[in-house]
Amino acid sequence: MNRAGTMGTLIVTGASGGIGAAVAKLAGTRGYAVAVNFYTAEADAKKAVERIVAAGGRAVAIQADISREEQIVRLFQTAERELGPIKGLVNSAGITGGVSRVADVSAAAIGNMLAVNVTGAILCAREAVRRMSTKRGGTGGAIVNISSRAAHTGAAGEWCTTRHRRERLTASRSGWHAKLRRKEFA
Repeated sequence: MNRAGTMGTLIVTGASGGIGAAVAKLAGTRGYAVAVNFYTAEADAKKAVERIVAAGGRAVAIQADISREEQIVRLFQTAERELGPIKGLVNSAGITGGVSRVADVSAAAIGNMLAVNVTGAILCAREAVRRMSTKRGGTGGAIVNISSRAAHTGAAGEWCTTRHRRERLTASRSGWHAKLRRKEFA
């Protein structure tokens, strides 16, 4: 029996596909109200929401570019308004540097990758801590930073990835943290 939303609200970035979508679906079946974040794959995000709702859960799809601070803030505000107090964050959104030769890499591509994978993950964690920290009147919660095997090995033709830095981005001053790496979900 699903206790829709009884565990609080969980924000999952990059939840329109892959590991993020699997985490969102599982969290929805485990009693979390889920904010399914997407950037461009709106149809996939809506399918993820439909699966959660069909299983008896609560979920909403929220568009936000994780490389943009004002959109991250809006993501958290919308999730809180639509679903209730934030109890967790899963940082799953991430991009690779793309397929090219190093000689052809642009500063813009590097900046975009760092903005999503590093800065965006840190800013999402900041917004979660602002809402969950017991020192700020919150009731606690957890942050999970996901990386993938590609973070260690890279993919064919891809020049760079920074998702492995998330493995180091797990501590917070509020005393709670979580880490999930190289874990695959079916």
